[in-house]
Amino acid sequence: MIELIPETYVAPLDPISIFGRAAPLQVDLGCGDGSFLCDLAQRRPDKNFVGIDRLVGRVGKACRKASALENVRILNVESSYAVGYLLPERSVETFYLLFPDPWQKRRHHRRRIVKADFLDSIHRALEDDGFFRIATDQLDYFEQIQRVGENHSGFAIVDPNASPARTDLPLTKFERRFTALDAPIYRLALRKISPVR
Repeated sequence: MIELIPETYVAPLDPISIFGRAAPLQVDLGCGDGSFLCDLAQRRPDKNFVGIDRLVGRVGKACRKASALENVRILNVESSYAVGYLLPERSVETFYLLFPDPWQKRRHHRRRIVKADFLDSIHRALEDDGFFRIATDQLDYFEQIQRVGENHSGFAIVDPNASPARTDLPLTKFERRFTALDAPIYRLALRKISPVR
């Protein structure tokens, strides 16, 4: 594993040159310390994985955890920027956004990442029939994400436990914590479809 340092931050990345092979690409947005990302990459050696986080400390931890994995790269940049500008069109099989910052105070809700323009960028970067998997412990944020997803013509909401099976996904650090507290976890899966014009 190497930390991914693009030659430029204004042109799309080239996954084949980054990984040295062509393989389905999965992206963990806000990968934190890399626990979920590295566990998933070990379970699926036939796929390539990019973890994205804006915090340098988290990126350092993720890099250390992924140091022995050939199919993982870590990118230190804002997730919305990476999705909008660095990931090539139709290059990603699955995006994961697991327990994003809920920005709980009402005046901070505008900082929440999942908005219509963000979904536009996700749609552009996803392969046909690609998935965007989301989990949160915040009901109001989940309901907001669900509304945005329902109103986007490029996505169909599907059973989050359906294929690709959620049962083979590792637990995140937050998921283990919330499960131990018997706190509810809200999940959403969006599948890319052709927009109706």
